[in-house]
Amino acid sequence: MNATHAAARPFTTPQWALDAYRFPATQTYDLEEAAAGEVDAARDHVLPSPDPVQRFPYVLPASDRHRLDLHAALTTKGIAPRPGDLDAISALCTLDDDTLTTVVRWITGRG
Repeated sequence: MNATHAAARPFTTPQWALDAYRFPATQTYDLEEAAAGEVDAARDHVLPSPDPVQRFPYVLPASDRHRLDLHAALTTKGIAPRPGDLDAISALCTLDDDTLTTVVRWITGRG
């Protein structure tokens, strides 16, 4: 009976091939060109800097800024707020800046 033997060395998949969100066309991207700083005008363009004069003279209230910070921290950790959680987020938005910074640090696990 003829038996086929597998190679003793296991096959290892490169780490980049395991990325589920990797765009297939990145295989053809020339890394040397990117490292050299050469940019093809047909593929990329530089956006102009925003004009500070055209900005709205509006300051975001602290509670709205806190709400955005909390939602960003929860989203970063992959936690989707449930409908009942919005009341808790509203209550947390009334906290002072230092306390809310601590809560966001707890959520994100930084520091």
